[in-house]
Amino acid sequence: MRNLRLWATAAVASALVLVPATGASAHGTSSTDLRDGAVFVQLNGAAGNSVEAFARSDTGALTPVGEFTTGGLGAKQVGAPVDALASQGSLALVDDGETLVAVNAGSGTVSALGIHRDRLSLDSVVASGGSFPSSVTAHGSAVYVLNAGGTGAVSGFRLHDGRLVPIPGSVRSLGLSNAAVPFFLTSPSQIGVTPDGRTLVVATKANNTLVTFPVRRDGSLGDAVVNASLGPVPFSFVFDRRGRLEVTQAGDGRTASYAVASDSSLVPLGVSASSGGAALCWNVRVGSFLFGANAGSGTLTSWSVAKDGTTSVLAPVAATTSPGPIDLTASSGGRFVYVLSALAGEVDAFATQQDGSLVAAGVTTGLPTINATGGPEGIVAS
Repeated sequence: MRNLRLWATAAVASALVLVPATGASAHGTSSTDLRDGAVFVQLNGAAGNSVEAFARSDTGALTPVGEFTTGGLGAKQVGAPVDALASQGSLALVDDGETLVAVNAGSGTVSALGIHRDRLSLDSVVASGGSFPSSVTAHGSAVYVLNAGGTGAVSGFRLHDGRLVPIPGSVRSLGLSNAAVPFFLTSPSQIGVTPDGRTLVVATKANNTLVTFPVRRDGSLGDAVVNASLGPVPFSFVFDRRGRLEVTQAGDGRTASYAVASDSSLVPLGVSASSGGAALCWNVRVGSFLFGANAGSGTLTSWSVAKDGTTSVLAPVAATTSPGPIDLTASSGGRFVYVLSALAGEVDAFATQQDGSLVAAGVTTGLPTINATGGPEGIVAS
């Protein structure tokens, strides 16, 4: 926690001297059809939340298509130095990639946006079931939202013809004690559902727990199971090919691995060596490799995932990014990894290689930067 506070202080100071980017760039030939491959970035503006849509070329380059309103408001957690929502996964692709779901932290709502050739349509805006929604996940037509404010809560919805409909029996408290707009170190950071759809997982950060909920066939949730984290400040997570949980620990820069039992409890498998970077907070999986963003050192670290689900550091510095990398995502098929920097207002593209290395594939500039009331957070790719 002390290391994270030191990083927060340094990041705030550096943010004051960065000049926002003013243009957008892309390289290579690209279709502008969002259905052929795209990257979406949530801008999270306090005066009006929106999503910037980019078409993706076969070389990984991005072409801006437009900015589209979510019908809600963005916000910023108290003290957040670089990541306004202090979370992973504030955007999610649903319905076989035909719908984008976004959280509106400032208005306590969730939006569903249809993805069309050259635009996004605002199809539904509903109350999130709590305060300060910060992360969202989906399995099939079921959508689950993490509300980071107050006691913390998860809530479920069913996507039907582009509209979000609450699932009865799917609202559960996390029993936390945050303000309605939480402090960034004490808020929960991510919600996710296992590949088999049977367990919902929430990382709580400073509580050092991973809270799981059994998911019933109708989408409703069972009672919470509180699992102790293997290390300090569990922040983000992904699942490997066999459904095991891979969690970044921002407090020590390690990745912890867990199996998910039939009762939705977690079975610890092991912890990797440290990334060697500062403020490891976000991760993404591509095949049998993991990539994590070190916000304090402007680098990505890579890990290999063994057959037993444990991880080993492959390269402490797999790539250097724009200052303050936060959210990251992989394109469908895993050919490209995209990294969002809210300090520089940029998206860095990297081509993935068979040995788990990364090759720089361009930078897209011109996005807004983090400010006193909001700033971009949330990125997904199709």
